[in-house]
Amino acid sequence: MANDPFFEAHHRTRQQQHQCMMMIQQPNNDDDVVPEHTCAQQQQQEQQNQSPKLAASSTSQNATPVLPAFVALLLLVTSIAPAALCHPLQGSNHTFRPNHELLKLRRVRAHLKKINKPSVKTIQDPPERPKGNHTNGEAERVIESFQLWSDSGEACPEGTVPIRRTTEEDILRASSIQRFGRKPRPVRRDSTGSGHEHAVVFVNGDQYYGAKASINVWAPRVTDEFEFSLSQMWVIAGSFGKDLNTIEAGWQVSPQLYGDNYPRFFTYWTTDAYQTTGCYNLLCSGFIQINNRIAIGAAISPRSAFNRRQFDIGLMIWKDPKHGHWWLEFGSGLLVGYWPANMFSHLRNHASMVQFGGEIVNTRSRGYHTDTQMGSGHFAEEGFRKSAYFRNLQVVDWDNSLLPLRNIHLLADHSNCYNIWQGTNNVWGTYFYYGGPGRNVRCP
Repeated sequence: MANDPFFEAHHRTRQQQHQCMMMIQQPNNDDDVVPEHTCAQQQQQEQQNQSPKLAASSTSQNATPVLPAFVALLLLVTSIAPAALCHPLQGSNHTFRPNHELLKLRRVRAHLKKINKPSVKTIQDPPERPKGNHTNGEAERVIESFQLWSDSGEACPEGTVPIRRTTEEDILRASSIQRFGRKPRPVRRDSTGSGHEHAVVFVNGDQYYGAKASINVWAPRVTDEFEFSLSQMWVIAGSFGKDLNTIEAGWQVSPQLYGDNYPRFFTYWTTDAYQTTGCYNLLCSGFIQINNRIAIGAAISPRSAFNRRQFDIGLMIWKDPKHGHWWLEFGSGLLVGYWPANMFSHLRNHASMVQFGGEIVNTRSRGYHTDTQMGSGHFAEEGFRKSAYFRNLQVVDWDNSLLPLRNIHLLADHSNCYNIWQGTNNVWGTYFYYGGPGRNVRCP
């Protein structure tokens, strides 16, 4: 049953890293941002077989890397902090250039200093939740079991939030420091030729103040380091040119961003069509987290398995009518944080489109369509326990009420590679299956 999302999952032992960030209460001015300190922690944890967790690990560490002598000398000469020695650079098949590497390291560490010590504040007043949004009262008990990084009893104290630590390796995997933590560009609504392919349901033509859905979680295969596979909700305003505003949340597999192939809970935003603004998670100023149990960017476990039990996560994004901020809720009533309304131009008022579904990047790095999977890696027509799904799709209207979708549109950019099928029933409301394997005989 989709309502029983837990199944036995086997995990690897790996080192967990997180930071606890102080939150400053300033109810009198919602626009001020106050810098504060961080408290970094590292934990070695054994992942249990039957306990579903949300992990804050960035990579699996089964062996200690050897620090090359020339890199060690460089690190010493340039006065690099001891903590960075835990993450040595490992070069291969290229020539070491001291001046170039020194400049790059300085830039990387300057960027790390900014994103690992972000400024954070919260507002005291809770948002007004949409009418028709029902919680089961078990949110705190359930979500606690998803926190793998707190499995040993460690937790961020009240007044702090867990933040996934960004490492040098994370930044060095990006195409540039400037593009680190951002979606590849360009991104167009008609993504033909852009490298981005979608299978989505969307509604437009009205004023929208939020969206809600339960999203089936899988671990799709991503076959190229510079590709990703994700499933998410988009809240959208503006044109798909230079002024597009989006707020996004869901799960993704991104080897380039995280260094592994685990599905991870993520957020995203942009105010200029992914050009120079916005980022994933907490990798730039923008989204303000208030919850000390949810680690954004953390691995989700358990995941759904083909023809076995299914697992999904509930997400809701909506505009608080009291303060105007866009809030994110995880599961059954857990407030994760918010995007301040003054970050946006078009979304300062309302959204003009809401979209649900899957997206992949197809780099064609081998000269043909990628094998990267979307969803479960199976086509929509295979159905429950085989195809990935979204269920109980709703939007928030001007009166802060949750309503079913009307005038639904379906889009699959390349239906021979990834497709979509939508339906309605009394249990799942509006739902759809989507996804596919990528390259196949009909998708060369």
